Amino acid sequence: MGVEGRDKQKALEAGAIALSGQLGRTVQRLRKAYSLSLSELSEHSGVAKSIISQIERNETNPTLATIWRLAQALDVPIERVLQDRDDSAFIEKVSRGDTPILVSDDGKCRLAVTGWIKTVDWLQCYDFFAESGGALESEAHQRGAVESLSVIQGELQVEVGGEMENVRAGETLRYRADRRHVIRNLGKMPARAEMICILKAAAME
Repeated sequence: MGVEGRDKQKALEAGAIALSGQLGRTVQRLRKAYSLSLSELSEHSGVAKSIISQIERNETNPTLATIWRLAQALDVPIERVLQDRDDSAFIEKVSRGDTPILVSDDGKCRLAVTGWIKTVDWLQCYDFFAESGGALESEAHQRGAVESLSVIQGELQVEVGGEMENVRAGETLRYRADRRHVIRNLGKMPARAEMICILKAAAME
């Protein structure tokens, strides 16, 4: 191998190191942005926790298959994992037609799923709408779960464990969701609210 060949080899090695370092920073930044531990990302991606740790520390050159698994788990295109920069923006738009809608048993309450599907196991966000007389009945969620209901229009009544509280437009009510709870619209006008359910808050531990 001549001088030119050695220089080319060094350039290739330097490029590989730079790409690997960028990849590690990107994976770590995305993982932390989504509040995922190494164990959780490993579980979602099928990539060993030790390998992910080595990638983030720039101690290994992962295969394309490994990068693809991580990209799928982080819900980003593989190109973004390879090319992303620390100062790049994360922008994702979902059309109204692609927004899932849940309907209560009585057909009078609707929950538009506005939260990210990737966080559904621990954080859920909804646009809640209830016609007059509508009631949304929910069984107990896991221990420590908390719901936050911010009323935008009308008035709602929340029943939790036999206790009742009314909440009007401009008010927010937070309550335990690890027991049976019901949201009712007892008024004559429709009601609308933003609902956030934190399933892993463990706030009542």
